[in-house]
Amino acid sequence: MTPSPGFPNSPFDEFLHRFFEQQNPGGQRHLFPQMPGGEARRIALGSGFIVDPSGYVVTNNHVIGDAGKVEVTLQDNSKYTAKIVGRDPKTDIAVLKIKADKQLPYVTFGDSSAAQVGDWVMAVGNPFGLGGTVTTGIVSARGRDIHSGPFDDFLQIDAPINRGNSGGPTFNLEGEVIGINTAIYSPNGGSVGIGFAVPSSAAKTIVTQLEQHGKISRGWLGVQIQEVTPAIAASLGLHGEQGALVAAVTLDSPGAKAGLKQGDVILSFNGSEVDHLRDLPRLVAATAPDSAATMSVWRNGQKVQLQATVGELPNNEQVASTSSGQEEEQPARAEALGMHFAPLTGQLRRELNVAKDVHGVVITRVDSGSAADDVGLSEGDVLVAIDQKPVSTPQEAADQLKEIAASKKSALLLLNRHGVTQYVGVSLGENRG
Repeated sequence: MTPSPGFPNSPFDEFLHRFFEQQNPGGQRHLFPQMPGGEARRIALGSGFIVDPSGYVVTNNHVIGDAGKVEVTLQDNSKYTAKIVGRDPKTDIAVLKIKADKQLPYVTFGDSSAAQVGDWVMAVGNPFGLGGTVTTGIVSARGRDIHSGPFDDFLQIDAPINRGNSGGPTFNLEGEVIGINTAIYSPNGGSVGIGFAVPSSAAKTIVTQLEQHGKISRGWLGVQIQEVTPAIAASLGLHGEQGALVAAVTLDSPGAKAGLKQGDVILSFNGSEVDHLRDLPRLVAATAPDSAATMSVWRNGQKVQLQATVGELPNNEQVASTSSGQEEEQPARAEALGMHFAPLTGQLRRELNVAKDVHGVVITRVDSGSAADDVGLSEGDVLVAIDQKPVSTPQEAADQLKEIAASKKSALLLLNRHGVTQYVGVSLGENRG
């Protein structure tokens, strides 16, 4: 499940910092409270917490980094060399294992889904290497997407947290862990009261899989998706902007076998509504591979129910298949509604780096002030289909657009832009072309 590239970056990007700042390739990582030592070699500090009396420790993946050695220091200043059991970069979670000659004190996960905005929380960690530090605050927001990965679903808290807190727990007032401190918004490098924690509802499953298998197994549908904009919704006859628009379906993928088609809008998955684009990757990923799933899909102006057998997310998420075929090069050019078209010749394929399995016509120019210009169409875009109908020649594309403009106000264009397939809704009512 891959959202299309090109989404706007978070406005926080330049200020989002991982708390664990002192990256030291091949160096040593220290977790848990520790007073600054007098070691000559450079070390880096982070936080973590024990979730099992046998010695399983949870922290952030970026805390571990590429360290050659990880050492855990407990509250009583006892030190243990830790083994990395497993890590998941996509959610920034890592599990370690330490061996002790006694049962270790541990904490338990609570239910982050029960946390409400305004609930009091406590953040615990090792800021700046000072040792065990506890701060308090409230849950400021839920379900935050900070554009750090495909499964962003952070709790936002305002408890003061700083560098070195990364990987530490966020507790509710019952003493249960409802989050793992992961990132902060910080213009100056210090706490300004905006922190982000991976919710326990997601972390528990990840930690259990890492403990048991050392790796993560996620569900996979095999489709590329994009946001439903107002123009796209209007062109599809869809009321509202909910759902995830299928821009491409991987050949022989679970989605293809379930009957998903390019241009479908997935409205729900396994009974859960897809209100926003980012909902679908999380829902699919949380589904066990080889299990059945139901989907509600908007297609041709009506809802369709589909059944899928979810696959396992491959290591290479860009898995795709191409087909070969003969190109038909047409010399004729055409223009409609401010767009100028030319055939997709072999030379243009090479110049634009267009794959052999992409068919359509090339936009050679977009008139300034046209509707196409308003939505960002540009020279070099390959127009693949109009309102779900493939186009093969410039004249065919021009005729289809003129016909649509005479009867309706918008059109749904399928483009291939820099190798990425995506839909664009174009309003034709105000176009002067």
